[in-house]
Amino acid sequence: MIATESLSKRFPRVTALDRLSMDIGPGVTGLVGANGAGKSTLIKILLGLSPATEGRAAVLGLDVATEGAAIRERVGYMPEHDCLPPDVSATEFVVHMARMSGLPPTAARERTADTLRHVGLYEERYRPIGGYSTGMKQRVKLAQALVHDPQLVFLDEPTNGLDPVGRDDMLDLIRRVHSDFGISVLVTSHLLGELERTCDHVVVVDGGKLLRSSSTTDFTQTTTTLAIEVTDSDEHPDGTRALREAFAGRGIETTTGGELPGAGHTVLITTQRNDTYDLVRDIVADLGLGLVRMEQRRHHIAEVFRSETDIERKEAVTHGG
Repeated sequence: MIATESLSKRFPRVTALDRLSMDIGPGVTGLVGANGAGKSTLIKILLGLSPATEGRAAVLGLDVATEGAAIRERVGYMPEHDCLPPDVSATEFVVHMARMSGLPPTAARERTADTLRHVGLYEERYRPIGGYSTGMKQRVKLAQALVHDPQLVFLDEPTNGLDPVGRDDMLDLIRRVHSDFGISVLVTSHLLGELERTCDHVVVVDGGKLLRSSSTTDFTQTTTTLAIEVTDSDEHPDGTRALREAFAGRGIETTTGGELPGAGHTVLITTQRNDTYDLVRDIVADLGLGLVRMEQRRHHIAEVFRSETDIERKEAVTHGG
């Protein structure tokens, strides 16, 4: 779907992209990096809206340097910034964008109605956009990116400004863009947890350079850490503490669940013993606690991102010295 080769973009005082080479296939791909990492610059180059300083890139097999118009016919784009006219309705705006993409009037109206229904704005479609909430405006931007039935959509920070419920709704919509309509998605975000639950593949950029590109399952592979969640009992009102003391008596170190759901009642152990599961079962039963779950913990993308960034920084310091 997307390929870049030694792609660079330099401005007078900053290098936004630095010899970026990557290949992105079908599905939902997350492009993650801190603000200023070069994500929006990359999208503008891929759309043929901004020339690269050097290197090459292709979208759907089309050269971004010479076939920008053809790319924009086949690709939808949801920009990060607020760009909606306040004095027209969602229907008027999305129909206009559909017509600009080449749809005839009747088809544009039909596609607009279907798309606004899909993004959850059908009942509000005739209200002026100026009266919309931030979440509704984001849905209008998503609708105009989808209305011409593209093969691929670029969504630039689609959850910006949304509350937790609004973010969840938007992430569900993004996932359905691919699952329901077969449209591939490149979504940018600086929030790692969003991409972890939404994307098939994640590309990490830092300072305009490719830090890592791999499937989400590779990022979140299982660890040797076992998460054990228990309930309290009358005899042991603090079940987690009792469990940790029992493990300590067997010479097994433990930590608390930290960021895990139910962290107050979760214990983490790392052990290579073959009888670990049997041991946990027996200890929990002996204590009279309730065993809620026992599972191998998975890495979070944030952990991998931090570790990779630390390695890069150490290498930079070493080479600098």
